[in-house]
Amino acid sequence: MKTSRAKPQKDPNPPKDGDDIAEAVVAGDRRALARAITLIESTRADHRARAEALIGKLLPSTGNAVRIGISGSPGVGKSTFIEAFGLYLTGQGRRLAVLAVDPSSPLSGGSILGDKTRMQDLARNDKAFIRPSPTAGTLGGVARRTREAGLACEAAGFDVVIVETVGVGQSETAVADMVDLFVLLLPPAGGDELQGLKKGIVELADLIVVNKADGDLEPAANRAVAEYKAAVHMLRPATSGWMPPILKVSALQRRGLDAVWKEIERFREVLGPERLAEKRIRQARAWMWNEIEEGLVAELRAHPKVARQLAQLEAKVAAGDMTPTSAARIILDEFRGRE
Repeated sequence: MKTSRAKPQKDPNPPKDGDDIAEAVVAGDRRALARAITLIESTRADHRARAEALIGKLLPSTGNAVRIGISGSPGVGKSTFIEAFGLYLTGQGRRLAVLAVDPSSPLSGGSILGDKTRMQDLARNDKAFIRPSPTAGTLGGVARRTREAGLACEAAGFDVVIVETVGVGQSETAVADMVDLFVLLLPPAGGDELQGLKKGIVELADLIVVNKADGDLEPAANRAVAEYKAAVHMLRPATSGWMPPILKVSALQRRGLDAVWKEIERFREVLGPERLAEKRIRQARAWMWNEIEEGLVAELRAHPKVARQLAQLEAKVAAGDMTPTSAARIILDEFRGRE
């Protein structure tokens, strides 16, 4: 008895031609924007070429948005804050895009938190666009194509773009290199919590916000604000001429959000158009070198001679039979074609 094989399913919505999708994105077509980001995030070689061409077409329509990075430890209430802050901004007539970088499953590579499940009220807002992106093992917890996705959102007419990170590892540094202003969200605690706070993370922050300043936690939030204010004066500010303000908010009760936006606007005024442009130029250069480094590492790993020796060399290093420096030299020599 013959068994019939299922015919492969065709994509009902295949990616459009680059010119068509670019025009649709600039026209504000949300579905086209979602398709564009899907193309941007694809790892297929043919898709990468098309994505690069697409970004090139969108680039003239970018640069007018306020780029904000938001980070904080798990449990600090990032999603609640972003939703409340987003609803405040859209209520002021602004259009907001949120690129929420979700942790990926180490087994499947998929995003642990589903699409828009954490910000349901904001997701229903026609002035907001939320796009979760799995980190897929990218160093620092920031999706590799987050920068390009942000540019696509700007081209689509969103005037505020928020990048939310998972708040672990080097994600804060990665986000600080792609936004105008970096916001660090902290819990309403001081004392030991303050001592345990990583100095490097605080030094990246342009604005520090103590969340959950409500109910029984409000006195603790007040104390935390006072302690953080005293602490930041001992640190080097991330932006010269700007001392990071310490604010308290209740995202749950949606209090203090207007003060956050006022400080963001004041930061941009202090920075001024010229310094902001210089900052974005430095970020673009850093982005280029990051792409070069990631591309070289990918080519090195895929090199046939390197691939044949890699596992053996790793085993020798793990066993203590060879130094990492010697193993690295052998790998690089093979990659360069040296004897």
